[in-house]
Amino acid sequence: MKLKTLFLLLNTSILLIACGSGSSSSTSTSSGWSWVGGSNQVNSYGTYGSLGISASSNLPGARYIAVSWVDNDGNFWLFGGSGYAASGNSGNLNDLWEYNPNNKTWTWQGGSNQTNAYGVYGVQGVAASTNIPGARLGAVSWRDSQGNFWLFGGFGNGEAGIPGALNDLWKFNPSTKLWTWVNGSKEPGETGIYGIQGVSSSLNSPAARLGPIGWADNTDNLWLFGGSNDLTTLNDFNDLWKYDINTNQWTWMSGESTLNNPGIYNIQGISSTNSQPGSRIDAISWYESNGTMWLFGGSGFDGIGTRGLLNDLWKYEPLTNRWTWMSGNNMANSYGTYGMLGISTPNTIPGAREHRVPIAWAANSSKLLMFAADGYSSNDKGLLNDLWSYNPSNNQWTWLSGSNESNAYSTYGSLGMSGATNYPGARMDSVGWVDANGNLWIFGGKGNAESANGYLNDLWKFTLPIN
Repeated sequence: MKLKTLFLLLNTSILLIACGSGSSSSTSTSSGWSWVGGSNQVNSYGTYGSLGISASSNLPGARYIAVSWVDNDGNFWLFGGSGYAASGNSGNLNDLWEYNPNNKTWTWQGGSNQTNAYGVYGVQGVAASTNIPGARLGAVSWRDSQGNFWLFGGFGNGEAGIPGALNDLWKFNPSTKLWTWVNGSKEPGETGIYGIQGVSSSLNSPAARLGPIGWADNTDNLWLFGGSNDLTTLNDFNDLWKYDINTNQWTWMSGESTLNNPGIYNIQGISSTNSQPGSRIDAISWYESNGTMWLFGGSGFDGIGTRGLLNDLWKYEPLTNRWTWMSGNNMANSYGTYGMLGISTPNTIPGAREHRVPIAWAANSSKLLMFAADGYSSNDKGLLNDLWSYNPSNNQWTWLSGSNESNAYSTYGSLGMSGATNYPGARMDSVGWVDANGNLWIFGGKGNAESANGYLNDLWKFTLPIN
């Protein structure tokens, strides 16, 4: 089961970045990684404690494909995913956790401590203490300018019945700790209502999906792209939607209303009215403070309609409603060209990959950073722990750290101590946050711990270099 795409939005001007490195053929000697919490083993159960009470012993269970936010006080929040609750077999989760990076404690704030819980929707538009989204993986999340958290879709449980792809839209107020079901259906499998492209309507609604990506713009519109309508058949979208928080209306902005569309690349670096990314799931996204929205990779359809892993980089400009292919290959399943550590060149490019990975617009370097994935290294395919940066000003990638080969294991070192030899292992589908001091954090995923592969609940912190 492969999904991705977190994107992860922290606010409208800075997004989270999660960075990583590892062992194997080459690593950085100044990584700044420290193992902060969680287990160095795989498939660990959660320790929930009492609802609403923080404790040093509390810990979310191992999981991947969750979503995350940062609140106005700098606390980290985590919801759902697929993995382990307090006991029993792995499954989909709807537990809500808050982490205080200052005292390093977790608090279970809502949801079930068991897997596969159904949602409680209540009355649409009305917040209630009993409301909670059902267990799910592969949702997409945003944060608005007021500090509210938003959640859309994924694969899991609605109000009742068989799990499936969802299109429910939720809002969570971290101050009141109340959920509100805002839009969409209580049950899985809803088809989309597209309406007229570029025209908002109360009738419009994106189809149920998992693994989309999203952005929140400077005027509190929530944007949604792609995803798949099912966990197993993977019929993918390339539609782009805008949701207006104030009017509670969706607008279909670009892309097709059909499934499994090839990309239309045209000339690299030149925008065109008909350019558009192909249908895909589990891409990587980030938002630039000037309003530009960026998309990288995923699993989907290339320029000739072949399905595979992608390493194409696109930018979307809302003012012109145009996509531009910026770098990468227009064919699927490309290996990475790593070059030399820390040296950017026009030919350097990450390999094709899919991963709901925490990424961000790094304020101290004005570059995108991305860590890990399931995809192609320099010469093979597997789980990755490479760290990359992208500079929009010169359209160049730089390999910063980690291995240029796949499947590296974690080197944890001593708990709470940073070290040049400490590295998170190769993994996919982690979540992450950035703290008030600019330190970057990642949690969990599915991949390699110290000596085994499985679901993870390790928590890592990384301090970016000044430049």
